[in-house]
Parts: sequence; C-alpha cells; structure tokens
Amino acid sequence: MKTIKVVAAVLHRNHRIFAAARGYGDYKGRWEFPGGKIEPGETPRQALEREIWEELNVQIEVGEQIGTIEWDYPTFHLSMDCFWCVIVAGELVLNEAEDAKWLDREELYSVDWLPADRELIEIIKDHPLAGGAQFETPDTTVVPASSCRQKPTGCAPTGR
Repeated sequence: MKTIKVVAAVLHRNHRIFAAARGYGDYKGRWEFPGGKIEPGETPRQALEREIWEELNVQIEVGEQIGTIEWDYPTFHLSMDCFWCVIVAGELVLNEAEDAKWLDREELYSVDWLPADRELIEIIKDHPLAGGAQFETPDTTVVPASSCRQKPTGCAPTGR
C-alpha cells in the first residue's frame, strides 16, 4: 500500500481549535486539520508553514510536535506529523476548504472528521491548548468559502 507523508496544523487561539471542511476530492465536505504533503527537500515544519500559507493565507508559528498519526485508508496509508500552531500574521482566507470553524472543547465532535483527524482529536482533546490554557494570539477573521470561491483577490473579511 502506498504511504503518503503529510503534516497537520492544530491551530489554536482563545481556547479553540481550528477545523476546515475539505473543498475537493473523495473526502469533500469532511473535516480535517489544515496541512498537506511534504515536498522533496522540505522539513515537516517548512511544509506546514508553506501549506498553511497556500490554504489559509496566514503565517504561522509552528510549535511543539504532538505526534504522528498512522492511518490506513482504503487506497493508501497516511503518516501525518501533527504540530501545535498559532497564527502570527494575516487573516484567514479559505483558498481550498469549503467551510471552517473555531471549535471549543465541547464542540470538537460536532463535525464529521476524517478518520486520521479524529484520532488526533482523541490525543489533543484533554490538552490545555485545546481549551484549558491561557494564551494570547492575534484575533483573526475567517473569510467564508461563499465569499471566496476562487483565489481571494480583493476578497474582504465578512466578520465573525
């Protein structure tokens, strides 16, 4: 079975975790942590910074590695390196996702997670950064997919 090596950002702010609904492919509409494939020559941290910029138009600080999720999907094996991250610059724009939410601890199971991402929820759900720690990060606005169906040139935030 083919192995796909990816990275995932567990973005956190104000006691909430960021989740995105896939906007394409076999798993369209299912929820996941943003991230993507590691390109040749990239470290996982570099890949995560690049992927988040491409997907969400924000710069992040990649923090502690949470772990690696290994999951067998029907046609491939996923190996997903997962990191705690915070947004340090920019406003969230959904370049690839069809929807996104900031979820507090009680809402973590309110969306239809992809299986590997659900495994990650099991690991982080009781961590202080998923709802118990005090931390300061920039407040950001999510630009809904309905406002930006294409590359967001001049797309203004709609508020939150």
